[in-house]
Amino acid sequence: MTTPMIRPLDAQEVGKLLEWAADEGWNPGLADAPAFLAADPEGFLGCFIADEMVAGVSAVRYDSDFGFIGLYITHPDFRGKGFGRRVWDAGMAHLAGRTIGLDGVPQQQSNYRTMGFLPAYETFRWSGRVQGAHSEDVVRVGEDLLPPIVAYDRRFFPAGRQTFLAEWLKPPRITFAILRNGAINGFAVLRRCQEGFKIGPLFAENSADAESLLVVCSAQAGDEMLHIDVPGAQQTFAGFLKNHAFTRGFVTSRMYRGAPPVLDDRGVFGITTLELG
Repeated sequence: MTTPMIRPLDAQEVGKLLEWAADEGWNPGLADAPAFLAADPEGFLGCFIADEMVAGVSAVRYDSDFGFIGLYITHPDFRGKGFGRRVWDAGMAHLAGRTIGLDGVPQQQSNYRTMGFLPAYETFRWSGRVQGAHSEDVVRVGEDLLPPIVAYDRRFFPAGRQTFLAEWLKPPRITFAILRNGAINGFAVLRRCQEGFKIGPLFAENSADAESLLVVCSAQAGDEMLHIDVPGAQQTFAGFLKNHAFTRGFVTSRMYRGAPPVLDDRGVFGITTLELG
């Protein structure tokens, strides 16, 4: 057999890895690849056999202190041969010296524990529809609001991610923000996925503001399903979703290897993505 080769993926290959994610039922966004690559152009790795990608992983370096690993998939035709572990080890090496985060499904969490990852909190996927409405506090975000949103985002994410946000806030994704007295008080990004729309991140000062952003996103999405990954501690917001007939789906656990980051968890009502944190 040809010796496996590990190397960074180009945009087309990241798109292929996201197609695999769709086949697994992960429901990625339709235009995720360019923004994902902007986060770390060297952070998407593939294992290749004779020029055929057989496994892949995302291992994004946000800065010198924090990275995130995800999108870990081996093609079904090549499972059980050690290719996934090769690309995983390469991803971990790419993130060496950093606190590393991941979102783990329950059946893999014991595995991750053996690698030094410890759980921080649970996240639940909520899916449904709510009657859309507009709010006088909520504005659609243009490029002029990127600097204050980058600053606001830093309160709720373990590292600065200006390069990623500069792409994530571009069309075809739609970003809404709460603007009060010239200051950002919350924002949400809506993106079309294989099925319906996902909202992420959803950061806000309180549940009422998070609800306002969700309702405005729903107005934009029309009759299509909304999906959002909500930390388990957000009981008031989860109650709002339940009262509006959203259903709670699968659970993941945010886990960290290394010192857990210090951030304002109270304002995280929806994580950005399960792949990139």
